[in-house]
Amino acid sequence: MISIGIILGSTRPNRNGPQVAQWVHDRASHRDDATFELIDLLDHPLPHLDEPVPPMFGPSANQHTRDWAARIAPFDGFVIVTPEYNGGMPGVLKNAIDHACAEWTNKAVGFVSYGVSGGARSVAQLRTVCGTLGMADVSRPVELSLFTDFENHTTFVPGERHAAALTAMLDQVVSWSAALAPLREDSLVGAEAGRS
Repeated sequence: MISIGIILGSTRPNRNGPQVAQWVHDRASHRDDATFELIDLLDHPLPHLDEPVPPMFGPSANQHTRDWAARIAPFDGFVIVTPEYNGGMPGVLKNAIDHACAEWTNKAVGFVSYGVSGGARSVAQLRTVCGTLGMADVSRPVELSLFTDFENHTTFVPGERHAAALTAMLDQVVSWSAALAPLREDSLVGAEAGRS
């Protein structure tokens, strides 16, 4: 069965992300076409990228990088839950993405963003980064406004339209993850041949 990781991309104190990520996970868990697992970057502290060799030339010499790569490698696709900070994605999220390479390739990714402008600029940056890594970003993000979707800018209250948007995005992530499976298998075979 297809396995999707839901990455919570903020680690700051008093973040709104856990409410949003839990909502995504709760709704996704009712589906029978994939399994879903929450990955909180707070549980995977990584230093600023400290690899002497870029991850695309891995494997890493650092245990923290190997642990992170092993954590994300088994998933067929991802949903990234991200705030928008000053017009872009959080630095901790970019850093986590940069600590891996092959583990992202040929996997689908969808986005749930939140912020003053719904997090759209964070998603725009993520699309560029994920595309560079060979990920297939689906076309239907879920964008949440701090002004209309959070009471007092802190308590998440999703509307029905957001539930419908989330379902549409998850439909794409799951189906694209399945469609990309042959490419992931080819990459795995090639990597095994390169090591032998």
